[in-house]
Amino acid sequence: MRRPAFYSSSRPGQPAAGSSDDEASAAPPESTRAASRSRRIRRPSSTELLWVAVLVMAMLLAWSFAERPAQRRITQEDINAAVLKTLETQQIPSEYTRAYEAIRPSVVRVVSYVKQDRVSGELAAKLRKRTDKPKPLGPAQGEPQAEDGTIESGVGTGVVIVDKGIILTNLHVVAGADRIKVTFHDGLEATATLVNVQPENDLAVLQASKIPDDMIAATMRSTADLLPGDKVMAVGFPFGIGPSGSAGVVSGLKRVFRSPDGGQELGNLIQFDAAANPGNSGGPLVTMDGELVGIVTAILNPTSARTFLGIGFAVPIENAAQAAGLPPF
Repeated sequence: MRRPAFYSSSRPGQPAAGSSDDEASAAPPESTRAASRSRRIRRPSSTELLWVAVLVMAMLLAWSFAERPAQRRITQEDINAAVLKTLETQQIPSEYTRAYEAIRPSVVRVVSYVKQDRVSGELAAKLRKRTDKPKPLGPAQGEPQAEDGTIESGVGTGVVIVDKGIILTNLHVVAGADRIKVTFHDGLEATATLVNVQPENDLAVLQASKIPDDMIAATMRSTADLLPGDKVMAVGFPFGIGPSGSAGVVSGLKRVFRSPDGGQELGNLIQFDAAANPGNSGGPLVTMDGELVGIVTAILNPTSARTFLGIGFAVPIENAAQAAGLPPF
């Protein structure tokens, strides 16, 4: 037997069509219907809650920046006060000290030796008149003789320009030597060989047989912008004492010098007034940055004393670098 169709009401609590008034009066009260609707309100998703949290945090962050006090700007008065405080509490080395410390690791003492059997006649007289060694106190001493039968024939200075032990010095310091010895800044002693000469500039290039582990070559600087009045420093072994530094200025450029004993004329020289004496020959002339601009070569003294009277000469580093086979600036 076929069952009759069953139809549910279209709304909860609403009487179906065709129902009696008693059935309508039996519908749920309004409060019950409101509660039912409230249960059907959509709850926010987790994504929406996350965005709300982010918005709240952004608002809190903006508020914290707005409440933060503005940073105080540093004024020129603050800078001046800090500099003054530093000057009062710390000892700052002079520019000459900085120049000396920069070039010192590259400066070497150069001593040349000749065989004892060669020392006779004119050469012996020349060695007795040497002025590049300090005069000892007490009785006069003879020339020191090395174990290999050689004696000192010259004392000068050199400067390392390539960290593998390439040294520039003056040719007159090592000319005619049977043996050359160099002493580095850390006390290391080594023999050196003559690898090149430039007689027109009184320059010699040496190669040391061994070098310190921390060998530092001098930094060379072009003399193109060097001017009279620029501060310079000469470093070397005057009278064998050193290393010694002396300060002065560039006195002139493109000077010409001829040795009083009729030696070859030298040109394109830097004139300077930093103290230089016998033993400074071959040493560096540097700027206040410690950069090498010349090789000290000669001093002008018309008397027989051969000591410094305020005029010294240096070969520009451009010429000296070419003697070592280095490209010019």
